[in-house]
Amino acid sequence: MNKTDVIIALDFKDAQETFTFLDKFTEEKPFVKVGMELFYGEGPQIVREIKARGHNIFLDLKLHDIPMTVEKAMRNLARLGVNMTNLHAAGTIEMMKGALHGLEEGATGTERAILLAVTQLTSTSTEIMNKELLLPGDINDVIVHYAKNTKEAGLDGVVCSPLEASIVKDACGTGFLTVTPGIRYPGAGNQDQVRVTSPADAKAIGTDYIVVGRPITAQENPVEAYRRIVKDFIG
Repeated sequence: MNKTDVIIALDFKDAQETFTFLDKFTEEKPFVKVGMELFYGEGPQIVREIKARGHNIFLDLKLHDIPMTVEKAMRNLARLGVNMTNLHAAGTIEMMKGALHGLEEGATGTERAILLAVTQLTSTSTEIMNKELLLPGDINDVIVHYAKNTKEAGLDGVVCSPLEASIVKDACGTGFLTVTPGIRYPGAGNQDQVRVTSPADAKAIGTDYIVVGRPITAQENPVEAYRRIVKDFIG
C-alpha cells in the first residue's frame, strides 16, 4: 500500500451500482472507501467482494461508543481484511486505545489496518462547532487537540480536512498520517462540505491520502477524472 494515494469514495446505494462503477477501471485497481450507506445496505460481504477484486479498502464507519463496545467491533472488522478504518476522536483516549487493541487482536496472522480518528467532519465550521456542539474556541485548536489525543492513544493518524493537515503534522510529527476528504476543484461547488481544497493544494499542504467522491464518481468519464486527480496529487 502506497504512503500517498487517492482513495475513491464508493458512495453508492448497493452492490450493483458499486460494481458497475468499478468495472469501468480495466487498467487500475484504485484504493476505495466503503462508507455507511454501502456497508449498511450490503453488509460485510460487499467488503469481501471488493477485496477479492484486488482493491485496498478504507472502511469508513466512524465508530463511537463505550471503549469495550468499540474494541469488540474493531476485532470483528479486522477479520474483513480492510487496509484502513476509523473512529471518532471525540470518543476519548480510552476508547481509541480499546479500538487499537481490538484491531490488533482481530488481525492475527495478517497486517493490521491503519487506524485513524476523525477530528471534525468537513461539514463542520467553527460557528457550528461553537453553537451546536458547545465546543469553544477555533476549530483548528480542537482539531490539533484531538490529533494529539489520537497520537497518545497509539493510532496511526487522523481524518481531517486538507486545510488542517499541516498543523496536525506540526503538532504530531511528519510520520503521523493525515487522510483528507473535502477535495474539490475550483468552481465545482462544495456540496455539504465547508472546508475544502484542490488535489494540487492538498499535495502542497502535505497530506498523505485524499478521499474523493463526486469529483470522480459523478463525472461522465470517472476513469479520466480519477487519473487527472492522481496526476495532480501524486504526479
